[in-house]
Amino acid sequence: MRHRLAAALALLAAAPVIAQQNLPIVPALAAPAGVTYDPSVPTPEAVLGVPLGMRHARPDELVEYARRLDAASDRIAVVEYGRTYEGRPLIHAIVTSPSNHARLEAIRQQHLRLSDDPGDVSDADLARMPVVAYFGYSVHGNEASGADASMGALYHLAAGRGPEMDRLLENTVILLDPSMNPDGRGRFVSWIDRYAGANPTADGQDLEHNEAWPGGRGNHYWFDLNRDWLPLVHPESAARVAQFHRWRPTVLLDWHEMGGEATYFFQPGVASRVNPSTPSDNQTLTARIAQFHGRALDRIGSLYYTGEGFDDFYYGKGSTFPDAQGSIGILFEQASSRARVVDTGNNGRLTYGFTVRNQLVTSLSTMEALVAMREDLLRHTRDVYRGASGFARSQGVGAYVFAGEASRAGMLVDLLRAHRIRVHRLGQTVTAEGQTFRAGEAFVVPADQPQARLIRGMMERPTTFTDSLFYDVSAWTYPLAYGLRFAETNGARLGAEVTNSAAPQGRVIGRATVAYAIPWGRFYAARALFRLQDKGVRVRLTASPFDAQTAEGRRTFGRGTLVVTLGHQDAPADSLHRWIEYAAQQDGLDVYGLSSGLALSGADIGSIGSNVLAKPVVALVVGEGTNSLPAGEMWHLLGERTRVPVSLLEARRLNAVDLYRYNTLVMTGGSYPGVRAEDVRTWVQRGGRLVATGQGAEWAARNGVVTGLDAKTAPSTDSTIRALPFAQQRDARGAESIAGALFEARVDTTHPVGYGLPDRLVFFRDADAFFRPPTAPGQAVATYTASPRIAGYLPRRYARSAGGSAAVVAQRIGQGRAVLIFDDPTFRGFWLGTSQLALNAVFFGGSF
Repeated sequence: MRHRLAAALALLAAAPVIAQQNLPIVPALAAPAGVTYDPSVPTPEAVLGVPLGMRHARPDELVEYARRLDAASDRIAVVEYGRTYEGRPLIHAIVTSPSNHARLEAIRQQHLRLSDDPGDVSDADLARMPVVAYFGYSVHGNEASGADASMGALYHLAAGRGPEMDRLLENTVILLDPSMNPDGRGRFVSWIDRYAGANPTADGQDLEHNEAWPGGRGNHYWFDLNRDWLPLVHPESAARVAQFHRWRPTVLLDWHEMGGEATYFFQPGVASRVNPSTPSDNQTLTARIAQFHGRALDRIGSLYYTGEGFDDFYYGKGSTFPDAQGSIGILFEQASSRARVVDTGNNGRLTYGFTVRNQLVTSLSTMEALVAMREDLLRHTRDVYRGASGFARSQGVGAYVFAGEASRAGMLVDLLRAHRIRVHRLGQTVTAEGQTFRAGEAFVVPADQPQARLIRGMMERPTTFTDSLFYDVSAWTYPLAYGLRFAETNGARLGAEVTNSAAPQGRVIGRATVAYAIPWGRFYAARALFRLQDKGVRVRLTASPFDAQTAEGRRTFGRGTLVVTLGHQDAPADSLHRWIEYAAQQDGLDVYGLSSGLALSGADIGSIGSNVLAKPVVALVVGEGTNSLPAGEMWHLLGERTRVPVSLLEARRLNAVDLYRYNTLVMTGGSYPGVRAEDVRTWVQRGGRLVATGQGAEWAARNGVVTGLDAKTAPSTDSTIRALPFAQQRDARGAESIAGALFEARVDTTHPVGYGLPDRLVFFRDADAFFRPPTAPGQAVATYTASPRIAGYLPRRYARSAGGSAAVVAQRIGQGRAVLIFDDPTFRGFWLGTSQLALNAVFFGGSF
């Protein structure tokens, strides 16, 4: 018997292994024509334990599977390019033929010539070049099907055999990122796994289908990472975009999900909503690629659409960011099952496997398009950069010049350089748009450089549009967002190019014998202040300007200067010196040692007009009934940038917690179900400090927490819209919304909430509610100018109500204080000018 068994096993081993004909996914998907799969290559089931599409892969499983294929295939090399806030690895798999891997750096350098030296790249050169493409999946963590489809795409690339596969691998280099937001995905998959039964329910009311707040869409701080491709606020985006610029892919693919009642979308989007800086060929090539997707989805009977709903306007989105850089960005949106199965009204029962399969099909159709259109795609990249100078000239602007607070200016320079944009010091003082910019202090960005289109996209101030509907925002001018003075000019002389970080280097000017003076206004001064307060240092806030003698001579110190005396402290002077030096270096501050408490002019150091600042003990209202985006922005500003501990309190439990543990309560927007406005007002009256922003400010004003604020009413357009044909009414209503516009306000810089700020500040506004400024003296900290819109779309009916409205209000209420900022001051984490104002409200909110 043993001999017969051995003989049978020997015959089995000698028999040919039958290659797989289908991709390993449920529901079944046939391999592309002419492709079979190597059975020795591990399938996703080897990691998941079930076939692909049967459950949601965890972030660690996506990484593990990519690394298994790296070990099993000479076509794949996995690169860890960063880490998330929660420490998860960010990876992409570089996929190409073994022969291309052997000369990968030479291929990359050759590809960079398309943008670095396009005039020297001939059509014959293009014929010999592989095309580089970036496949990015599930930047929104709870839009999960894309990431699972990436496993199928990697399997196809690692295991596929046949002439078509050889041609694909020889002619492409694919950077495949299986999960662009692993922290958000981890939160989402944990929810699904927690509430999934052995036999899944299709009931959309079931807990598995309804994530708890904040959901898995955002990253650790609840930000939408698909709006962070330009701002680069977060480590995920900064690391990913560094890889984008390292390779400069010709095509970037971006897989998402949408509501379950839809079908499947792929670009092109709405033709009238393409950013005007995007070259026209971009949309032509996008439409040609769409033909491949349409045919592939037709073969499996899936419905789809193009040209509706989604646009290509905001360059901070993944599918639009490449369009200004000689690349083709393409968005995919799959109707979501969210859980493993759901009953929809329009399309019947939708399984998770079906959604994964659609995403995998368009991944494969993209690969087909890359091979078929390779030379045209490469030519597009080359020709966009060949035409950069012509585009720059067509805009009529020679350069963009900006100046202002050194930290924020330096941060903008660093951001521009991260996007391969050349920045110079201003070589000669220039006057532009009625402003004077001084040589050596200001920075200048020449328009004529390879990134001309992206520069225009970051610097322009649009006020006219071909369409009045926007999928996202209508303006985002970066120098204004950073709270800087800014102008277009044709007369700037370039100084030295900035080649290193432009962040100011902190210094201590003279060792103090009496006190240290820290001018307020640098962006990270609040972080330094909290460092000192956290060590028990008493820090005084000066309410009046004064002149003092320093090691660099006589100097004027403005309102808001922080004073740290050596006396009246619990810590010895040596510790104070050491802490001050550390804060100056870490936070980029100039700190001045003073040898006398007597001012040369103005108030003395011990003036009764100065007070010791209370260390903020902050609670932020979050949870169901609040908007996670502005809440996350404020949490990030305070907790991450400023390193202030923040207690996150759920709105529904706010009446059950002890609010008197905190001296600062922050409300950033929502309906606040269960929160009693009278309780919040009582807490303020007893000495609390309320900082309310955006919808949170509106809630406080409408519910009587802050009194004396009257809402303005814009003229109704209902009758006009009702008179339109039915088919036009939806778009007409959409055109009545403020789609992210830039509003200018006058700031009272003598008020503590305005300390250290310019007297004019640009706010980001996407709300329709406007309030009259308070009539009581000292309460209007910032007021919109008579015609406040300086960029972006503003419906005509709001033109009158917007002008002269309240932007920031500060009010005493009993023993406490309330600061209302009617816009989102921390918008997407990069609106740094008004973020400074929010920090003033937190740190100085008890000083008026």
